[in-house]
Amino acid sequence: MPHCHTSIETLRRRGYRITPQRALIIEAIAHSCRHMTAEEVFARVQQRTPGVNIATIYRTLDFLVKEGLAHRADLGSGQVIYATIQHGPHIHLVCRQCGTVIEADEQLIAALRVQLQQQYGFAADLQHFALSGLCRDCQERFETEQ
Repeated sequence: MPHCHTSIETLRRRGYRITPQRALIIEAIAHSCRHMTAEEVFARVQQRTPGVNIATIYRTLDFLVKEGLAHRADLGSGQVIYATIQHGPHIHLVCRQCGTVIEADEQLIAALRVQLQQQYGFAADLQHFALSGLCRDCQERFETEQ
């Protein structure tokens, strides 16, 4: 079963109503092979149903995040992206100089997750998030300018 149907069925089992707009938004992010901004989801949904407004997109995306069916990551500079949980865990490394985004394996911070739980009793959601810094090219440019 495609994961857009899985998400819809999960919401139905939890007692939520599935409106046509909500189904289209779930379908848009589930069938995308990449992360999407709310504006990109809006553009995709508008192609099929021009009556949906951007506020509905934001509310539904926030709802999906709250229900654990989607992840939100802030890439800085006001850029927030969304993906379904089926997209899998990973880290976005965002260059604060040029804006390049590199996807890194979530296993790099597995030890941090364990340490946070053991030391602080805190269960960190490290499935999908962004770290800012400088990419290799910008580091090299900065070193050359010094």
